[in-house]
Amino acid sequence: MKTNQVALIVHSCDRYQLLYRAFGYFFNKYWDSDVAVNCYFATEELSVSLENFSNIQSGKGEWSDRLSKLLDLVEEEYIIYLQEDMWLSKPVSGKAMAELIELSIANQWKQVKLNSSEVFKTQQSDLFLEGLNLSLLDNQASGFLMSHQATLWNKAFLKQQLLPGEHPWRNERKGTKRLKKLNPEIYHIDLFCENGHLPNHKNQDDQISSAYSTVSQNATLNDRALPFIQMLKADPQQAQYGQQLQHQYDQQITHDGKPKPLKKDIFKKIKDWVKGK
Repeated sequence: MKTNQVALIVHSCDRYQLLYRAFGYFFNKYWDSDVAVNCYFATEELSVSLENFSNIQSGKGEWSDRLSKLLDLVEEEYIIYLQEDMWLSKPVSGKAMAELIELSIANQWKQVKLNSSEVFKTQQSDLFLEGLNLSLLDNQASGFLMSHQATLWNKAFLKQQLLPGEHPWRNERKGTKRLKKLNPEIYHIDLFCENGHLPNHKNQDDQISSAYSTVSQNATLNDRALPFIQMLKADPQQAQYGQQLQHQYDQQITHDGKPKPLKKDIFKKIKDWVKGK
């Protein structure tokens, strides 16, 4: 397998710059560097330097347009898609990942879901990679066929799912409807337990699964960030940064330093609409 067949792309926006350093810290701590992938950290206009990553830039624009441009910037045929708020918390099995990549390329699979989630419905198969079951998704019974969680994509197929001008929520919602109609073969493996979710399958060895937590919600750090912040504060080289994250969490300040917008209940929204606000 050629090393340039798979690109790991971390898709970010410039407003979330605060999270970059922590993502890189925990990625390098838990990722198996022997996996033959080229790692790219994607920003809009910011130039950033993260260990083991090349920085690529999409420019400003709507979410789907930016990702489509990023795909054009890399030569690799397959994409492992992550976002900057997915912080690893357990070692990634390099052997399982390497086997999965090899099978995906050999069989020209279009999409493999890598995260455990109750929205994915599968039937147990007889195929195991390093003790993790690899199964086919039931597309009609499953939700979020188009999702922005950890996924291995055929790049050309992913690009086809990116209609111009779609924000991320519309892309997931409308993209799922399009994929249900298209009904492609989509596979699933419990390579990453997301946010403490139990594995979807009866694996031979659940300890092989890695894990990550999504630490951002409404542009602020959520409770899942706290264990990571404590680890950063305990590292003398990261302690000051950890304290900064702690302050952002405690004060519920957005990642770009702006106050968190006030939430409005449905009645307030209706009243404001009537008043033309």
